[in-house]
Amino acid sequence: MDFPEELKYSKEHIWVRMEGNRAVIGITDYAQQELGLITAVELPGTGDDLEQDDSFGSIEARKTVADLYAPFSGPVLEVNEELQVTPELVNDDPYDGGWLVTVGIADPEELNSLMSVEDYMDYVEEHEE
Repeated sequence: MDFPEELKYSKEHIWVRMEGNRAVIGITDYAQQELGLITAVELPGTGDDLEQDDSFGSIEARKTVADLYAPFSGPVLEVNEELQVTPELVNDDPYDGGWLVTVGIADPEELNSLMSVEDYMDYVEEHEE
């Protein structure tokens, strides 16, 4: 499994790439492997407001549907429209082509709840046992 060091991670298996006062969000390599082949992605619209820990969409795989939970609050600035046509991009390239949304950061303090790559790897290891 691949966990880029420059990213931050949530307990809901969401990665966050900081870009100034905004962040790109996606699901981790671990999450996409656990889900299996992704067949559909439901995302919010540009301009929608996310609230930390609230569901903002879902990912559908062959045998399950998983909710996506916001790692922090803020407005949706951009949505990866390619996922509507090719949702399997999340499987093929979860950290680049398979990103989900770009979100403005409403409260920088909320970012303190995110984990470093080391903490996330420990978290995954604990929950696989």
